[in-house]
This record gives sequence, structure tokens and C-alpha cells, in this order.
Amino acid sequence: MKKILIVESPAKVKTISKFLDKKFKVLSTVGHIMDLPEKELGVSIDDTVKVKYVVLKNKDKTINELKKEAMTADEIYLAPDPDREGEIIAWHVEQEVLPLLKKNAKIYRITFNEITKQAIEKAISEPRQVDLNKVAAQQARRILDRLVGYEVSPILWRKVSKGLSAGRVQSVTLKLIVDREDKIKSFVTEEYWTIEGTFKSEFGGIVAELALVKNKKVEITNEKDATKIVDGIKKENYIIQSIKDSKRSRNPLPPFMTSTLQQSSYNQLGFSVQRTMEIAQKLYEGVPVDDQSGPTALITYMRTDSLRISDVAIKQTREHILHKHGKDYLPPKELVYSKGKAQDAHEAIRPIDVDLTPDKIKRYLTPEAAALYELIWKRFVACQMKPALYAQRQVTIAGGVYTFKVTGSTLLFDGFLKVYQEKEKEDEEEKKISIPAGIAENGSLDLKSVEPKQHFTQPPPRFNEASLVKELEKDGVGRPSTYATILKTIQARAYTELDPKKRFVPTDLGILVTKMLNQNLPNIMDIGFTASMEEKLDEIANGLLDRDKLIKTFYENFEKELEVFREGKSAKTMVEETGIQCTQCEAGKVLIRFGKAGHFASCDKYPECSFTSNFERNEDGSIKLTESETKMLEEKCPKCAAALKQTVGKYGPFIACTGYPACKFTRAISAGFTCPECKNNDVVVKNYKKTKFFACSDYPKCKFTAPENVEKTPCKKCDWPFLAHKTNADKKTILSCLNKSCKSNKSTTKAGAA
Repeated sequence: MKKILIVESPAKVKTISKFLDKKFKVLSTVGHIMDLPEKELGVSIDDTVKVKYVVLKNKDKTINELKKEAMTADEIYLAPDPDREGEIIAWHVEQEVLPLLKKNAKIYRITFNEITKQAIEKAISEPRQVDLNKVAAQQARRILDRLVGYEVSPILWRKVSKGLSAGRVQSVTLKLIVDREDKIKSFVTEEYWTIEGTFKSEFGGIVAELALVKNKKVEITNEKDATKIVDGIKKENYIIQSIKDSKRSRNPLPPFMTSTLQQSSYNQLGFSVQRTMEIAQKLYEGVPVDDQSGPTALITYMRTDSLRISDVAIKQTREHILHKHGKDYLPPKELVYSKGKAQDAHEAIRPIDVDLTPDKIKRYLTPEAAALYELIWKRFVACQMKPALYAQRQVTIAGGVYTFKVTGSTLLFDGFLKVYQEKEKEDEEEKKISIPAGIAENGSLDLKSVEPKQHFTQPPPRFNEASLVKELEKDGVGRPSTYATILKTIQARAYTELDPKKRFVPTDLGILVTKMLNQNLPNIMDIGFTASMEEKLDEIANGLLDRDKLIKTFYENFEKELEVFREGKSAKTMVEETGIQCTQCEAGKVLIRFGKAGHFASCDKYPECSFTSNFERNEDGSIKLTESETKMLEEKCPKCAAALKQTVGKYGPFIACTGYPACKFTRAISAGFTCPECKNNDVVVKNYKKTKFFACSDYPKCKFTAPENVEKTPCKKCDWPFLAHKTNADKKTILSCLNKSCKSNKSTTKAGAA
């Protein structure tokens, strides 16, 4: 009997093959095999919603191989990943092979959350059919995303710039970043003061902060009031008014799910969201360990929002804790974690075998993979350990109308902290506070010093990858499995940049696009609306909502907003007032406008006044004009005889007519020598992806190109008109000939010596 098992990733083939007998042949789809077409919408919405699927590029060979094997198989097990994307892949494969199956052949869908012999054998023994509700949920998400991206992006191309994109979740993510930047810019800093007193007892010193004045919470907003209070404090005598002792427990954190793994990996290991998911994928698919016949999978499926743990894993982990740390660290019962509205199809992210400790496994892994595995392993083991226990002491110090308070904390029992620590700021602060033993209520204290400290309120911080993922999850926007792609896209489209601390800063383009989408498509930009769509997709997956009903309801409102957007203002008509006087005509005001090369500053009296300037935004959002990169030339325009200018555009420096827009003459900047290949045209400066290079002015007809780092020094051997700066093996800069036919391609002349 021939059996085939079809998985999603080719990396799993070897890992799974070693668990199955010779009757099985394991094949891979290498991801999706079908999707919506690239160059058309692929969705029609009438009485029903129809979806057009096409074979993905380079997947014909894969599909043909699957068909060939399926034709002779008795049993087919569809085993792509245990999520909605895996379900649609299984469905597509089923649709392709069903017409070819021989009589009495069976086709099943199976899933497993870990790649182990036990899990795979259990999955094969409990086969099911493809879940059409999950298929419908995936289709609904894909259709909604396609409608937004395919319908909105072309409007942005026309109104703003080519190459832009919009997305149902992507645009809301950008909105979060833009809204945060608005809060930062509009934040009004306020001054406040704290007062710290240092007291001495016979048992040692105590540092406490002023909490109450006349039994009211102290609020000090200026130095004058702080000084007055300090003067009053110095005049009083102090006693220990009260000592309150208590115990506080700190519970272990739950095991990782996708979003919390992404956050902790970023904060503790410095891995980007995308890098975390790449490494986790490899740990899930397996790595070679010892002399086994194939790779060994190390963690469970890493795309999950569930906190569920299998009974087998809990039992093994409790045995490990008992053996390694003793009964004092083992709770009487297993600890159970849950999350509302989770897709509970899989478990939390955990090590498959707790006995494969980080120390045992790290020699088989890259340093990055070893670090991530250790993070996952420690967090999981710790989640089944007893809480940490602290002794907490609050001391209240009184003198006259002034009351000081201080709280200190001492670790009594480390509990889960023995295995896993994710430091919390408040705990770090408490540990630094030392309260002497032996002090008692009503004991007298000497005031040794009092120190007023000035502070200023701080705006909310910009999002980094971890905090943005946390915000998206809190708001219920998107799914953690898609976050890596979204964060990559908003940077690739130049909607955001990273500041020196790797925090997201919206660009002027990102702010402009967000403003336009907010004004014209309020529903898709509404965070609550986007989150509610996620809930509705879950309802489809659970068979509680019809796919077509959701899509048609969404599209009915969306289409109306689109019509308004298509007819609305373009970016070129959107201006921003700066309040700055024009320095050229002194009558107009400077506005920020949007052109082909992006935002620029210009006079509102245009075209009467031709003033333009580059600009920068200050931290508070105000505009600062910068020195213009435009240089007037003595040369006249060959078309209209107006003066020419050298200026900088989106693709670098170029020469243009000052009579624009009446005259649209432009040309590239000459490098100062003739093309050595065609010998007819000038060599000019070109830009590609922020990199300068030289090329024939007739490029691409003439294929000549050269790097930017050249100088006009002829080659002594072939008379090539210039040489390029290169670094040799000794890390010295030399001049090298770029003529491919030159007998000695590398000159030994040192740069600058020619």
C-alpha cells in the first residue's frame, strides 16, 4: 500500500521521514501553490463572492510532482501547518489531486503542533477532512486585504507617487506610529519636583521621599515652592510613625505565544521580529543532533496565540523541576494559563523535550538559535514553578506637617526566578532600597540632609518593534504571524524610518498618506473597526458567520468611500502652513507642498514668487528651512533660453530649466568626459537606490557604466580616460583600470599619486 504525506516546508521532509515506515513518501508544497492573480483583482462580488486562483510562479513543477505521486497512492495525508494558511494550502492540493485519485483511494487532512514520532503517529491515527470553515476564514482575510490593497494603492499612485501601497492592517499600523508622533509633538512638558530626605537611626541610614504635606499628597511644580518646603522640613524633628510588613508573591509569566516571543526576543536578545520568526521556524523544523538519521525538532509550532500546554509536556516538565530543583520549587498542581479569544488549535510555544536543556543542545545550534531556544526553554520551565516570594516593608516617617515614605523589598524565596528572570523596573528600584533591620515604630531619627530634585514630564516614547507589536496585540489589530511582514513593508515603502534608538519615526510621506486615508477611508483606518474584523474572521473559522455576508457588508461601505477618495484632492493640492515669512519676496508665507520629489517649502505667492527651499522638522514638529541645494548656472536653456539651474530631486542631482513648469527641459549632470565605449555621448551622473554611478547619456542603449569613485586620470597602458579607486588586499587604496580589454586590469598606482 502506497501512502504519501504532504507538508508545507521542504525542511520538514527529512525530519518526518525518519518517523514513518517505508510505505510513506513525504513530499512538500514549498509553501503556497496557488493565490489570487498578480495583475487583476481576482475577486468578483455579486450575489455571491467568487475567487479566482492561479498557480504561483515556478510552482507548476511542484504541482505536477504532487499529481504524479497522488495518482498511484492509496492514502494521501495533507499535513501543511496547523493554521488557516496551512488549511488553504491543504485545500488547494486537494482540489488539484482529487480528480486524479484511483478508485477507493483516500485523502485526509492531519495536523500536529510538534514534529515528533508520537505527535505524527497520533495525527495519522486521527485524520479528518479539510476544514472548510478555516478555508473560508483564510479566503475572507485574503479577499479583504486584496480589496483594500488593490483598490486603494492605485489611487495613492495617482494622487501621491508611484510605488506606494495601502493595506488593511498595514495602514492602521502606520496610523499608530503617526498618532504617537503627533502626541509627542503636541506634548506640553510640565515641571515637577520631588524631595528626598536622608535620615539616620542607631541601626543605619534611611532614604525616603516626601509623600504628604498636611496629610495631602504633595505636588510641587516650581523651585520656589520646593525651596520653601525644604526650609520647613529642616526645622522639624522626625520619628518612625509606622512600619508595615507584608509579603508579596510574584507569579511566573505564562509560556510564550507568538507576540510575547517577538517582544521578549527583541527586548532581551535584540532580535528583530522578522529574525525571531526565521530562527523559530528552523527550531520548529529541526536541526541535526548527534548521529540520528535526520534533524530533530526542538520547539512546537511558533505561530500561535494560545497558552494551552499538553498534559504530556506538563508532566515531563514537573518531573524535570522535581529532579533538578526539588519539591520546594514544584507547585502542588500544574499551572494552567489561558487567553480570551485565542485560536486554540495549537499549544503555546514550548520545547518539545524539556530534557534537551540549552546546555545540551547549544553545540548543535548557531549562537542566535541557541539564545532563542534558551529563552523559550527557560520561560516554559519557569511557568510551571512556584512564585517568587518577597518580604516587603513600608516605613512612614513623620515630622510636623511632613510625611516621608519608603518601601523596600527583600527576596525570601526565588521560586521560578531560579530559572527565568525578565527584570521589571519596579523590582529593580525596590532592590536598591535598603531599610536597616532593628528599627521600630516611634523611634527617633536625625535628618542628615534633604535634597530637592527637579523633573520634567516626558512625552510617550516612540514605538520600537517590541512595543509596536504589544500595541497591535492589545488593540486586536492583525495577527502576530503577519507582524514581521507589516513592519518590513512600512519601512520598504519609505513610510517610516528608524531613529538612532531603532524606534519608528513616520516620514513626511507616511504622515501624508495617513492623513489622506484618515480623511477618505475612515473605516479601514479605524483601529476598533480593524480589530472587529479579526473577531469576525474568527467567527467564520468557527462556522458562526458566513464568508460572503462579511465581505459584501464590508465592500458596500468601502465602495462608497472609494468613490469619494477617487474624486478628492491629490497630494499636490494639500499644503501645510508654516507661519514663516518668505525671505525672497517678503510678502508671502512659506507653505509645505508635495511634488514629484517629495515635500518641499515654497512661497504661497507662486508663480509670482519662485522661492523654494529644503526643510527639516524639529522635534516639536516645527519647520526649519535649510540651505537650498539649487545652484544657478550661466548656461541658458536650449529650448526657451531661460537660465538653467542645478538642483536635487528624488533620484539625485540634475539640471533643469528655471522656466518650469512652462518649460520642462531637464538633463543629467555631465561627468566631464566622453563615453569610452560608444565615443559619441557624454558620461553623466545617475542614481539608483541612493547609490551614484556614471553611465553613458544614451544608457541603456549604450551599456557603459562605472562606479562613482573614479577620477579623470588616463590609464598608462590602454589610454582609458579614467581610473577607479579600489582597495587592494593590503587595504590600501589604488587606482584601477576598468577597461575589460586592458591587459593589466589593475594599476599599481597609488590613489592621489597620478
